Amino acid sequence: METKTRKKRKAFVDADSCVACGCCVKVCPFGAISVFRGVAARVDRERCVGCGKCARECPASVIAIQEVQA
Repeated sequence: METKTRKKRKAFVDADSCVACGCCVKVCPFGAISVFRGVAARVDRERCVGCGKCARECPASVIAIQEVQA
């Protein structure tokens, strides 16, 4: 029997381009995003479900939803 590896989606922030506006923090339904030291958004991968709300809300378009190994 072949075992399939499940893939999950998670948000990734381009920290070098993030302006720490906090828009993503406000829309995340799971509280998975915080602004670290006022510099850039940071994603808690344990809480992130990859819904994409943060990526759609980001005015700088620096958040991507990518598949990761489960």
